[in-house]
Amino acid sequence: MRFAGFLSRLAQVRGSLLLCRGCLGSVGEASEAGLCARCWEGLLPLPEGRCPRCALVHAEGECPEATAWDLGDALWDYHGGRPPLGALLLPGLKQGETGWREALLRRLSRAPLPDWASEVDQVTAAPSALPRRLLRGFDFSAEAGRLIAGRIERPFEPLLVKGWLSGRQAARTESQRRRLPRKAVALRRGARPDGVILLVDDVWTTGTTLLRCTQALREGGATEVRVLTLFRAL
Repeated sequence: MRFAGFLSRLAQVRGSLLLCRGCLGSVGEASEAGLCARCWEGLLPLPEGRCPRCALVHAEGECPEATAWDLGDALWDYHGGRPPLGALLLPGLKQGETGWREALLRRLSRAPLPDWASEVDQVTAAPSALPRRLLRGFDFSAEAGRLIAGRIERPFEPLLVKGWLSGRQAARTESQRRRLPRKAVALRRGARPDGVILLVDDVWTTGTTLLRCTQALREGGATEVRVLTLFRAL
């Protein structure tokens, strides 16, 4: 009993010495994957009154963004929280951070979805190049797409592919991102988009990847494309 008590006190001391990987404060009892509860509270929803196509707040009238999809939204603000949680998590995920991946998927399983998400026929995900998937060990956008498909009880189909030599959008400037060639994303061989497609991705910045994905889906026969990302950079 004395030894068990000693181990319990040792664990408490060890926990108090650990620092949060986000804010560098004490992790506390409610920490997860090395981030304290305060950091996880940085998963903030987007502001009310946002455009139903570009998910930004702008003056009334036609959407100024170049969108080929019919509806678009995101679950969380990429720069929400202190430190900005999306800007912390996603680069880590792209480096193969499995703890953050699992924790974020758990939160995605509980996050409110747009009402129109359940009105689709198929769910797919923005693709990543095969070499990067192999290095990372997982395809986070595809996992998020499958999870959402299960929640809304619709089939998930990997309809799109990305060229092997396509560079990471995250490594480019905004100007370079907007010049992503149309051929960078294509329909997977034998894929047949059917009806209304829900396109899922991890983050929405310039929207160029989503644009290329939507163009490929429409050319393949999709009657409508709706976009849902986990994060939106405002």
